[in-house]
Amino acid sequence: MSNNTIDARLLRQMFLAGAKNLELNKEWINDLNVFPVPDGDTGTNMTLTILSAVKEVQNLSEVTMETLSKAISSGSLRGARGNSGVILSQLFRGFTKELKTLELLDRPAAARALQRATETAYKAVMKPKEGTILTVARGISDKAAELAEEEGDMESFLEQLISHGEYVLSCTPDMLPVLKQAGVVDSGGQGLIQVLKGTYDGLLGKEIEAPQAVEQKPTAEEKASAGAASADLGDIKFGYCTEFIINLEKEFPLEEEHSFKAYLESIGDSIVVVADDEIVKVHVHTNDPGLAIQKALTYGSLSRMKIDNMREEHEEKLIREASRVAAEEKVKEQAAAEAAKASEPRKEAGFVAVSIGDGLAEIFRGLNVDYIIEGGQTMNPSTEDMLQAVDHVNADTVYIFPNNKNIILAAEQAAHLVIDKQIIVVPSTTVPQGITGVISYSPSRTPEENREVMIEEMKRVKTGQVTYAVRNTTIDDRPIHEGDIMGIGDHSSLLAVGSDIASVTQDMLEAMVNEESELISIYYGADITEEDAEKMQMAVETSYPDCDVEVHYGGQPIYYYIVSVE
Repeated sequence: MSNNTIDARLLRQMFLAGAKNLELNKEWINDLNVFPVPDGDTGTNMTLTILSAVKEVQNLSEVTMETLSKAISSGSLRGARGNSGVILSQLFRGFTKELKTLELLDRPAAARALQRATETAYKAVMKPKEGTILTVARGISDKAAELAEEEGDMESFLEQLISHGEYVLSCTPDMLPVLKQAGVVDSGGQGLIQVLKGTYDGLLGKEIEAPQAVEQKPTAEEKASAGAASADLGDIKFGYCTEFIINLEKEFPLEEEHSFKAYLESIGDSIVVVADDEIVKVHVHTNDPGLAIQKALTYGSLSRMKIDNMREEHEEKLIREASRVAAEEKVKEQAAAEAAKASEPRKEAGFVAVSIGDGLAEIFRGLNVDYIIEGGQTMNPSTEDMLQAVDHVNADTVYIFPNNKNIILAAEQAAHLVIDKQIIVVPSTTVPQGITGVISYSPSRTPEENREVMIEEMKRVKTGQVTYAVRNTTIDDRPIHEGDIMGIGDHSSLLAVGSDIASVTQDMLEAMVNEESELISIYYGADITEEDAEKMQMAVETSYPDCDVEVHYGGQPIYYYIVSVE
């Protein structure tokens, strides 16, 4: 049976089907990212964004165009992650603005809504770039305007929009040379097409399983504990999952924490050490739990001891236990943050920074950053995450440092939703830029003046990041093979490729350092030992005797080294 119009209930069914199809294809969309780094995120960001709206839609008690429009717009707006997610939320926002006063959606109304969606998304991006999701959205809305007055049902209308959208998507490599060189189409545009394909299935009444409304973001503790669970049990190197709490009986400074972690690394892996003023939560996989326990007893008494033989237990048990521990830690952290917020007087300025890795977080805290949002390349925080962070900072003006180009739009979107504080988004694209920006703050300047000075100072910072490739590709005419080590510079430029972490880092620095360089800062990640970091420091000092070289523990995953040159 054909449909010439769509009512609210059918549109709800179509939206949920679109979300499900995006969710089913998110990993494929992630793989379309130009850089073959192990944190492909477009599909994940778009999926988490739409699932936030799904939650609102599924909670509706009364489904009308007005309530449905509000649920889709509000849910996606607050749940938006990454540039692709923010743009998707703006497409939904524009589309639903046109819908909320209607009872039925026909071809002309759909064309107007799609046009408004495109206009809203373009306005949300300061410098729109063609060959992206925006181009695909505009091609679809232009085609809708062409078809609006033609006779026909909504099935053929949507079918033609998808066909034309796929054509525009196929042209994106001709608009962005980097796509053509990598042999991929735009990942955000592909995500939008998958949403439309799902809505078409929903329109036809195909049986589609409802998408999950919430996808939890794993914490660092959960990732570490779950790491062994994802491996083949027959390949486990360290057989005993050992956990306990140290009830501290003496001071446990950061230096001692690093020393304790280093000891645990010498006897095992999957190390998690979470400390506060009174207790230390410890997790380690080892073949000799007694060694870990004996060392821990030098700091205080132990409680909640738990030792599991991983070779005999199902991997799901480890994941559940990791989730329980992570939940307990999160509750404790949130309670402490709330208590601190309630007891502090409101101050003139506060700071929020996005970062990942306990070392980098400690550096930001040392610079008086009030709230650290866990995220970055591996998991872009949402607009809602930004809003919650701002709410925790008791200040008249709050500066947000996204520290990633893919998080800036979400931060700016959050800034527009805050009414009781002045929000200043400082567009830092890397952690070293964020550190420089925070240091550049002066209470004698106005918020706007501070932002200008921070941006100018950040321009002096060059950043390089060392990671590994997850697939074969070609970038800047240089072949890259799965497993290669890559040095990536500002603006996603490929600075070095090789098979050795140390040599690639040196090659990357050679491309970054010039006669004006004075300071080289090296932040080593979770997979680099302190000994290797010290060797790197000596090598860099030898290569660049005129520069000061600093080495800091970052603890970041995926990126072996983050390096800045000033």
